Amino acid sequence: MTITIILLIVVAILAFLLFTPIVLFVDTTSNEYFIQAKGIFKATAEPDENEFLKIRCQLFFYSFYIYPLRKRKKNTGKKSAAKKKKKNKFRFNARKIGEVVRSFKLKRLELQLDTGDYVLNAKLVPVFVFLNYKLGSFAINFNGKSHFALELENRPIRIIKSFIHY
Repeated sequence: MTITIILLIVVAILAFLLFTPIVLFVDTTSNEYFIQAKGIFKATAEPDENEFLKIRCQLFFYSFYIYPLRKRKKNTGKKSAAKKKKKNKFRFNARKIGEVVRSFKLKRLELQLDTGDYVLNAKLVPVFVFLNYKLGSFAINFNGKSHFALELENRPIRIIKSFIHY
């Protein structure tokens, strides 16, 4: 009885992890840039006074910061012997990468653009009208405002299926 309960709990946790949506969000108006596995993990890019980029990570209820552009300290210890390189078992070809990219769902795509050149703006209007028909919300404005917003969503199960399929 206890084994079945433990197995059910493990299966429920695995199902939760496989079907939890992973969201990539970029918005230049509100300066929000994050990747999030809802309910589990969130990594937010934040500006910092001392560093160019600071990433705030939240794992469940624990929060910490990562500075990816900070120079790493060099190890002054003994040099290790030359390691043999292992061959990578997994090969990434264009077809497999394309399937992984196609597994993402585009939730929101907005682009408002002003190039500062009236002639170029006028030439881009037909292109943006066509893109509005196919993709998202594209607009050319002539008042100097630029804005970009992107929201992508995927689930680990769809990524795994795209790897297995090809």
